[in-house]
This record gives sequence, C-alpha cells and structure tokens, in this order.
Amino acid sequence: MIPVTKPFQPPLEELNVHLQDIWKSGIYTNNGPKAQQLELELKEYLNVPDLLFLTNGTIALQLAIKALDLKGEIITTPFSYVATTSSIVWEGCTPVFVDIDSETFNIDPALIEAQITSKTSAILATHVFGNPCDIDEIDRIAKKHNLKVIYDGAHAFGVKYKGESIFNFGDITTCSTHATKLFHTVEGGFVVSKNKDLMKRVAFMRNFGHNGPYEYSAVGLVNLRHFKEIIIERKNISEIYLSNLVNSNIFIQKWNNHSTNNHSYFPILIGDEININDLLLFLNKEDIFPRRYFFPSLSNVKLFSKKENTPVSSKVSQQLICLPLYVGLEPAFVINHFKIFVS
Repeated sequence: MIPVTKPFQPPLEELNVHLQDIWKSGIYTNNGPKAQQLELELKEYLNVPDLLFLTNGTIALQLAIKALDLKGEIITTPFSYVATTSSIVWEGCTPVFVDIDSETFNIDPALIEAQITSKTSAILATHVFGNPCDIDEIDRIAKKHNLKVIYDGAHAFGVKYKGESIFNFGDITTCSTHATKLFHTVEGGFVVSKNKDLMKRVAFMRNFGHNGPYEYSAVGLVNLRHFKEIIIERKNISEIYLSNLVNSNIFIQKWNNHSTNNHSYFPILIGDEININDLLLFLNKEDIFPRRYFFPSLSNVKLFSKKENTPVSSKVSQQLICLPLYVGLEPAFVINHFKIFVS
C-alpha cells in the first residue's frame, strides 16, 4: 500500500539509547531531562529565541489564544485543518473566515481589512503546506488595527523566510509534531515567540497536561539528527513528480519566493476536466492513497461559519489532493498510474 505519508522511522538502536536513559532515570513526565534536551536542540536547530514543547499542535493553538488573552472575533482561513478553527471556538472566540489566494492557498491579505470590526482581536493565519503567508502585509494590517497575530505553522518545520526561521514572525507561532508531519515526535507540538513574558505565560499554562508518554521526546531527539537527509529525499521525490506530472490539467502551489521549501507535502490542484472522485477511486484500487486537503472548506461547515463568502477556498478544497510523499517512497508507481488515468 502507498499511503499519502509515512512517519520517518529512525534507527531503533539510536532510539533505544534514549529509552534506556529514561528507564534508568525513572522520570517519565513533568518536563524531564529528555523533554528539556529536545527543547534546547530544537531552539538551536531552528535558531529561535524560545520554544516550549507541548502535547500536540491543537493545544499549542489553544494556549496561544489563551496566553494572548484574546476575546471576540479572530480572522482566520477556511483552508486549513479543522483544529485551526476549533481552537478558536473552544477558547470562546468567534472565527471570521477570509478567503484564500488562488495560487498560494494562503489567506488573502487583500481581503482581511474588510472583515475587521470593533470586535476583532487577532489574525490566525496558516502557512498552508509550509508555504509562508504574506507575512509583511499581515504584519502591516495587524499593526494598523492593533491586532495580535498567530501563525499556524503545523506544516512549516524548517522553513526560512527571508533567511530567518518562519517561527520567528507574528506574536506567536505554533507547530505540530504529530507522526504525519515532516519532523515528528510521534505526538507533540510546540510554540515559539520572541516575547519572553508571553512564553512565561504559556510555560505556566502548559504545566497541567503538558507531557504525554516520555518517549515522545526521545523520538524527536533521534529524528532531528536525520532531518537533513529527510529533506533531501523528499525534495528528490518532489522534483520527480514535477518533471513527470505537470501539465495543463494540474496546478502546482505558488511558493513564497522569499522562502525555503521544506517539501512537507506535494499538493496538486486538479483541473475541472478531471473527476477527482473517479481519480481517487482509480488510484485506491491500485493501493495508492492520496489525500484530500482540506476538504470541505471550513467556511462550509455550519458549526463554524456565518456563511462568509469564500469561493476560492471552496473551489480549491474540492479540487486539491496531496500525492504520497515520504522517505522510502518509489514515486514511479504513483506516476505511472496517475498518467494512465489522466491520459
């Protein structure tokens, strides 16, 4: 079977070294030495001033909202994983959807100001598939209207914007390190901010329920050592896809030209002349399992939306799939069957 992704599995002997240390110490929770080591190594690798490891990316979003003491309305994107919006709702705020750019799939900054009201307290924008938002324009709008900015960087591990870590922008940035992510700790997530007082608040809030099984930190420590080779292999697979699959029926995400690409996903937008459901059914029968991201558009979910007009997000969510991309994948099989259907 060829799933859309597989977690990178580090050499078991490397992982066992950390597990043996944990077993000897008897410390499994409460911010133990392995969790602290992971935070330090992540800060060094990402070149960020402060980082706090958490149980998952959803908790990271919730703590970001809570630490910033946000109230009222939060402007956000309808094209993201449901946790981006559910975190807003769970923290007692109201999501206000702004449509996305048809090429980058990120929130369209040109549409943000029209949705700002006296109740607006923040902008929560997702770097979709790791592609940075228009950070400069969002920052300008936020400063003009005295709004806080949270970036959901769940897909953006290792990405640099204008030579600096993508996590260093906004008031606070969150990341997921779930097993489906480019860099994973089995489960987990973290928050980054340059604001020391804000990070102190997050550190205090995370104390209850912060640590899951202690092995999460051990897996993260080992995977971080292999991250460069992971990126190289995923880039190679992406380039093979690009050279074999791009045609008039397929649109590739427009990447921010000030940014590096971490090759965390390979999303393609399927043209109208191809029935996406038939394509998926055909590939699934061949044991190939791409995935639809993010379907449906959150602006079409009755629980969240006040029927904001987001036609681009609705269209993209109906036509986009991510092709399998992971270390060890042989892309030729996927390419051949994709071509059979398209032709």
